[in-house]
Amino acid sequence: MLVRLLQPIQQPLIRRRLPHWRTDILVWLAVAITIIFVSVGISAAERPNSFADQVEKLSPSVVNISTTTVVNDGPSADMPQFPPGSPFEEFFKNFGDNNRQRKAQSLGSGFIIDAEGIVVTNYHVIENAEEIRVILADETSFTAKVLGQDKKTDIAVLKIEPGETKLTAVAFGNSDDLRVGDWVLAIGNPFGLGGTVTAGIVSARGRDIGNGPYDDFIQTDASINRGNSGGPLFNVEGEVIGINTAIYSQSGGSVGIGFAISSNLASRVASQLVEFGQTRRGWLGVFIQEVTPDIAESLGLKEAAGALVSSVNENSPAAKGGVQPGDVILKFDGKLIDKMRDLPRIVAETDIGTKVDVELFRQGTAKTVKITLGELEKAELVGLAGGDKKDGEQRKQSFASLGFSVQSLTPKLAGEMGLDADKTGVVVSEVIAGSPAADKGLQVGDILRRFGQRPVAGVTELAKDIEGAEQGGRSGILILIEREGRERFIQISFAKK
Repeated sequence: MLVRLLQPIQQPLIRRRLPHWRTDILVWLAVAITIIFVSVGISAAERPNSFADQVEKLSPSVVNISTTTVVNDGPSADMPQFPPGSPFEEFFKNFGDNNRQRKAQSLGSGFIIDAEGIVVTNYHVIENAEEIRVILADETSFTAKVLGQDKKTDIAVLKIEPGETKLTAVAFGNSDDLRVGDWVLAIGNPFGLGGTVTAGIVSARGRDIGNGPYDDFIQTDASINRGNSGGPLFNVEGEVIGINTAIYSQSGGSVGIGFAISSNLASRVASQLVEFGQTRRGWLGVFIQEVTPDIAESLGLKEAAGALVSSVNENSPAAKGGVQPGDVILKFDGKLIDKMRDLPRIVAETDIGTKVDVELFRQGTAKTVKITLGELEKAELVGLAGGDKKDGEQRKQSFASLGFSVQSLTPKLAGEMGLDADKTGVVVSEVIAGSPAADKGLQVGDILRRFGQRPVAGVTELAKDIEGAEQGGRSGILILIEREGRERFIQISFAKK
């Protein structure tokens, strides 16, 4: 620290006269210290001493949202209780109020983005609501209707009819401009107390909290509590840069870890809900998984990046464009896919019908394919957004260094496993406890679809591939398995000798 460094020079025990050159050093040092303190003073002066002016301007745009829902309480508490199977149980089911319903109210927050009465909030604030009331800062109340809602991003847009009432609207800012350490303001309705303001900083950006496939949360230490959901997170310029949505807490109260949906994601979804009443997202048609360091090594990738394609929907844009299971998507429309979760968000934000370049890594080489994006909502509507057989011979093979055995998937075996008789491939018949295969989660009944990025042709061919990988000094193998109708890659290391 600065004081500690100066302390020896200020010691009164040092009484001897300093040489002239040392005096010069002290003078220069004193000047430098003065400059440092002046700089610190300037930076401190630039910090706002008060947010009062901004709060006064922004508060009228923030609303309280009260919802009424009907909930089932289940059987009445005074209904006689009987042991399971008692003849009296069935008799008394026909009497009394066995499925009582009551109305429940909940409170949240929102903000006005258009003076004509457009309000943005969280989907979970108005979910299943029979009645929605929007209450302004001056206690004026309006009945609201839902213009559109999107569960995937937890965003909803409401409409009120203000009549002669003048509404104050706010605008979305660019959340990409945020820096960790920037000041932010949260205004909302915690615990139903009414307009409450808290301040903090941006603690982190791009958080994935497992809320949905498009997670892009801003983390802040501004105090956010129950009732703040749907309220705005402002930057110091008064722009909405997030929608307060969740907190991390074991007690239920704020512990300084709050999450807000980024404004760049929210503004796009909100504008679609206003215009179309629903979202309109781009659709690629692939199932993907993370590229771990083990998988990257098995594929020959220099780093663990991109999105590994585990399966491709039939008749999807990806299938038509030539994407295959085992491909690693590195770039989409010129945008780098650093992490797996980047891809769904980037695809969703790309306009439907756009023809894009998709850069892949396949069998050691880079490849670019052109894909025309479809529409996710239409694919979901029609249910799209979701071998080895030689004369019945059942071949078997064990791989001791990996800890599992396989056999041919014959029609007879497929029937025993409850699969379609025409299902083909190689099936796992044994997994040794404590083996590398068991450690990676391989299970009996898993169907092996691909070895690396090549289809598994049969037991014999699989054995040759595994033997070649082991003799070639590879650390392990990468296989695509099918389990309960879903496919995913797993990497299994060879046991150390």
